[in-house]
This record gives sequence, structure tokens and C-alpha cells, in this order.
Amino acid sequence: MPKSPGADNLRGGVIGAGVFGGHHARKYATLPGVTLSAVLDPVPERAAALAMPLGGRAFTELDAFLEAVDVVTVASPANFHAEQALAALKSGKSVYVEKPLATSVADAEAIRAEAAKRNLVVACGHQERVLFKAMGLFDIPEQPLFLAAVRHGAPSERSLDVSVVLDLMIHDLDLALSLSAAEPVAAEGEGTIAGSGTWDTARAEVTFDDGFTAVFDVSRLAEERRRSMKVVYPSGEVEIDFLTRAFRNTTGFPLNADFAETPAAKDTLGASVQGFLDAVRGLAPRPIVTAEEATRALDLALAVEQGLAG
Repeated sequence: MPKSPGADNLRGGVIGAGVFGGHHARKYATLPGVTLSAVLDPVPERAAALAMPLGGRAFTELDAFLEAVDVVTVASPANFHAEQALAALKSGKSVYVEKPLATSVADAEAIRAEAAKRNLVVACGHQERVLFKAMGLFDIPEQPLFLAAVRHGAPSERSLDVSVVLDLMIHDLDLALSLSAAEPVAAEGEGTIAGSGTWDTARAEVTFDDGFTAVFDVSRLAEERRRSMKVVYPSGEVEIDFLTRAFRNTTGFPLNADFAETPAAKDTLGASVQGFLDAVRGLAPRPIVTAEEATRALDLALAVEQGLAG
């Protein structure tokens, strides 16, 4: 059960002592109302190196780890997300799962069902919704007509267990879904497969049932980082550079030009984790990104993968 607002400090636990696990562990160690209690990793030395300086304990066994925590972040490789999230939920722990929520819709639905059955919170790490909220983009009272997103990154050993669609594009798929009330009806595109054995670059076009069209261009083989988005509305356009945190707005609707200076925009992960903890405590009705929303993004990402293969 989610803890009450007056409950003692929550004991936070992180599964996965890699780069993202480190980020989450440090949030649990510094945010109010929570402490880092435990880190789980199959490599004992790696778990200890992360946990101990932050006051936590290192674990290699899941059952013992779950006994030591109240809430869990799953920051392991994507193929383990569903198994570990379900184990946490079945032990009565609310979970924050890094994206993607799972690697199949069936597993994502199982996570949603288990959480609902036990009245537990599931959040997912699509953090850039924090930026959109800080900008005021969700307050534009029009439906988008067209969206174009570019997300390029340099080669890395991270997240090679999934395609670039589940690794990078899923962020922008979630943002497109968050801006539009329409339902996606078709996805097609093309991509390339390099050293990972799965899609490493992709360009996809998704059409929605109200005529909204969104184009996504992603690569994890790029020479330089690019992260941008253009959204066209009936009244004008919004162009966003996620790297510089700047935007151009011709819609006539007010957006917060100083959004990059807000506490949430300066620490999107912290805001996302705090939203999860507030939902667990009953201080917020929901986390920033729910299991249902993460499942929609996953479903669309898998449809894009099918479109690439076709």
C-alpha cells in the first residue's frame, strides 16, 4: 500500500548500479523524505561502490534487497525491467521504472495489472515531460497538426540490448502522445542496423486519427548530439532545442521563456522521482508519467519497429 503523508522516511532501493542507477541512488540520498537504503547489482563490488558512500547497503539477492526497502527504482537493462518491477510489486513495493517500462506490451500490462491489484504506484522515467510542463506547453489549447523530432547521440555501450527506437525515439513518441488527444493509426519508416544487432538509426512517420502527423529521426551513431523538436499548431509553431533549453514560439499563446531556470527544469530526474514519491505518500494523485502512459509509448515504439522491419 502507498504510505501515508505522515509516514517516516521511505527507504529507497535501486536495482542496477550502472550510470542511471547511480543517478537514481543519489536522488534517494538527497531528496527529502527518503533515504538510500539498498542497491542491488549482480556484481557485488559495483553495488557496494555505489551504495556505501551514500549510506546504503549492497545486495546481490533480490529477495533480501526487497526486504530492506519501501520503494524501488528499476534501472537495470531494459530486458530485466518487467521481471524486476513485477517482483517489487508482488512484495508490496511501489516502483519507478526507467524507460522503457518493459520490452513487450504484455509485460507492461502485467505491471499495470499487478500495481492496480495491490493499490501501488508505478512511475516511468520519461523525464522530458517535466520540461514541457515547465515551459507551459501542455497549456496550449490547440491540437498539434505536425511534429518533427530529432534525437541524435554518439556511439555508446549503454542500452544496446534494445533498438534505438526503445532507447531514444521512445522519449519523443511519449512527448507526441502527451501533446495530442488523437490516437496513432499507422507507423512506417526505415533504419539501419550496425554493431548492436538491432536498429541503430531510424526515421519514422506516425499518423494519427485526426490527421496529426509526427516524424521522428533518431541515431545512436551520430558524430554530434542533436535534440530538437518542432510542433506546428493552427496558430503557429513552437521550436525547441533540448540541448540549449531554448525555444521559439509563434503561436501567440504564452510560454515560460525562463523555464530553464525553474527548479524542475534544472533537475528533471529529481522532479520525476519526487513526483513518484509524492504519489506514493498520497501527496499527489499520480506520478508524472503513469504506467498507462508508458505502456502507450511502448506500444507505439513497437509499432514503429514493425514499420521499420516492413
